[in-house]
Amino acid sequence: MNRLFGLETEYGITVEGVKEVDVVEESMQIIRCYLQHDFVPLWDYALENPRRDVRGFEVDQLLNDDDEKIHLQRDRKRKVPFKELKSDLIIFNGARLYNDHTHPEYSTPECWSLFDLVAQDRAGERILRMCARKRTEMLTKGAVRLYKNNTDFDGHSYGCHENYLMRRDVPFERIVHGLLPFFATRQVFAGAGKVGVEQGDRARLYQISQRGEFFEVIASVDTMHKRPLINTRDEPHADPQKYRRLHVIVGDANMSEVITALKVGTTALVIDLIEEGDLPELALKDPVIAVKDVARDQTRKWLVQLADGRLMPAVDIQREYLRRAEGRYAGRDAETDWTLRRWAGILDDLEADPMRLVGVCDWVTKKWLLDQFAEAEGLSWENEDHVAWLQSQDLEYSNIDPESGLYHLLEAQGQALRLTSEEDVARAMTTPPAETRGYFRGRSLERFGGSVTSVNWDSIVFGVNGSQRSVDLKGFVEREVASRYNAALDSAKTLEELLTALP
Repeated sequence: MNRLFGLETEYGITVEGVKEVDVVEESMQIIRCYLQHDFVPLWDYALENPRRDVRGFEVDQLLNDDDEKIHLQRDRKRKVPFKELKSDLIIFNGARLYNDHTHPEYSTPECWSLFDLVAQDRAGERILRMCARKRTEMLTKGAVRLYKNNTDFDGHSYGCHENYLMRRDVPFERIVHGLLPFFATRQVFAGAGKVGVEQGDRARLYQISQRGEFFEVIASVDTMHKRPLINTRDEPHADPQKYRRLHVIVGDANMSEVITALKVGTTALVIDLIEEGDLPELALKDPVIAVKDVARDQTRKWLVQLADGRLMPAVDIQREYLRRAEGRYAGRDAETDWTLRRWAGILDDLEADPMRLVGVCDWVTKKWLLDQFAEAEGLSWENEDHVAWLQSQDLEYSNIDPESGLYHLLEAQGQALRLTSEEDVARAMTTPPAETRGYFRGRSLERFGGSVTSVNWDSIVFGVNGSQRSVDLKGFVEREVASRYNAALDSAKTLEELLTALP
C-alpha cells in the first residue's frame, strides 16, 4: 500500500499443570529459548522515550495499574539487570522479540504490503510456538501455553498494537476527529470476541471486542492506566520533522488472517483520508461509551449516538469511510482494491447476517463455536459455572498450538479462510520484507552479527577495527533510501566493504 505499518503482539502465558507461575520469569525464559547461543544484550534503549507526548509535552512518568506495580516491586528484588530481564532480540527477519514484562512480545518488521504483514504476524506465532515447546522441554513439570488474545478474564488486558507512519504536518485535532468514529465502529468486523464482562457489572454476555471495555479516556500517552482510544506517544522512529508514528492500542489481536489484513488496510486508508482532509462529517457524543456500547450490543444493531443526538448504526458509519476511500483510491493498487472489496462485502454480510462470516471474522467464528459447544454440553449463559467453562473455550480459540488451538483446528479443516501459505509463513520466519529497514536490520545481523554492538528501530552500530560506526536508519522509511542501502548490503562481501559503500 502507500505507507509503512507493523504490529506488536503481546501473548498471554499459562503453564498447564502448575499452580504458581512467575509470568515474568516465564516470559523471559520463553524469549531466551529462541537463542542457539548465550544471550548478548544488543538493544539500545537510550533513544526510546515513551513519555514524550505528540501534543508538545513530556510526562514525568507513565502510569501503571496496581498489578503492574506489584510486578515492578518484585522485579526490584530479583536483582536482574534491566537488559537481561527484557531479553531483547532482533531476529533475522527484522522482527523484535522480547519480554514485555509479563508477556512475550513479537513486533513485526516494518512492511509496505498487507500480505507481507500477515505472513510476518503468522511467523511470530510460529516462532513463539517453537519457543514454548522448547521451554516445556526444560521444565520438570507442566506445559507452556501461549495465547494470542487480550484478556485473562480477571480484569487484566494486554495489547495488540498497530503502528502506521504518517505525515507530521497533519493537525492532531484532525487525526482525533477522523479516527474516533472509525475506531469505535471498526470492531464490528475486527473484534476478536469475548465471553463475559470484566469491568463494572460483570454481565454474562458475549462481547464482540476483547479490549473495548478497558478504555477510559479519549487521548493519553499512557497504555496501561486509563487507557486512551488515541495514544499520543511521540516516537516516530523516523525524521521527526517529516513524520509521526500513529501508535494504535485500541484493537484486538486477531487469529483470522483476513481480519488482520483488513484491520490494518482499512486503517491505512482512513489515515490517507485524514492526511488529505477528506473525512465524513461525523462526531460521536461520547466515544468511550460508544466503544463499550458497540462491543456489548446483543441485538447486533450497533447503534451509536452522534454528537447531534442522532443514532446511527456502526455499519453505516463504516460505510461513510468506505465511500470516501472508494472515491479516492479505487484502482490505485491491488491491495487497496482488495481492501475496498473486502470492506464492502463484510459490511454487507454484517448487516444481512453476521453468521455468513464464520471462518472470516474472529468474533463471529468464536460465537459459532461457543454456541455449538453450549448446545452439545447443555450449558446456559445464565449459569456462572457454565460461563466459566465457556471462557475456557474462548481462551482455547486463541491458543497458538495447532494441536489444541480451536482456530487452528478450524484452519486445518479448511473452515477458516487464509491469505498466506505455509511456505509464505516459513519464509517470513527468516526473511525480512523487501524495501524496508527491517531488511537492512535483519540481514546485517545475519551476515555481520558478530560485529553489531547495538541496535534499535532507529540505528544499528557496528564495531570495526576498534572503532564504532553507527548507521542511521531513520531515513530508511522511504523506499528508495532503503532499497539503495539494502542493495549495498547484498553486494558487499565484507563489513568493511559495506561501510565504505554507505554515505
